[in-house]
Amino acid sequence: MGLTNNDIMKKLRVALKMRDDDIVEVLKLVDFRISKTELSAFFRSEDHPKYMECQDQILRNFLNGLIIYKRGPREDKRPGKRKEENNS
Repeated sequence: MGLTNNDIMKKLRVALKMRDDDIVEVLKLVDFRISKTELSAFFRSEDHPKYMECQDQILRNFLNGLIIYKRGPREDKRPGKRKEENNS
């Protein structure tokens, strides 16, 4: 069986040396609110009674927030801006 979203979250958390507070902040960057309690359910073992599956939406938002967290916010690129610069 392949990696689950929970496995991916766990591996990224360890690889990036992130605490739960850091992950909550990363998710806030993309306007996704989650509590540390809700987040901790993803990091429990599957046989734990409070284990929760990490849904695609949460992993997607975490990855998008991680881009902002590591690179900074996206620059405003207006369509046609290059054309105007080239015509100058």
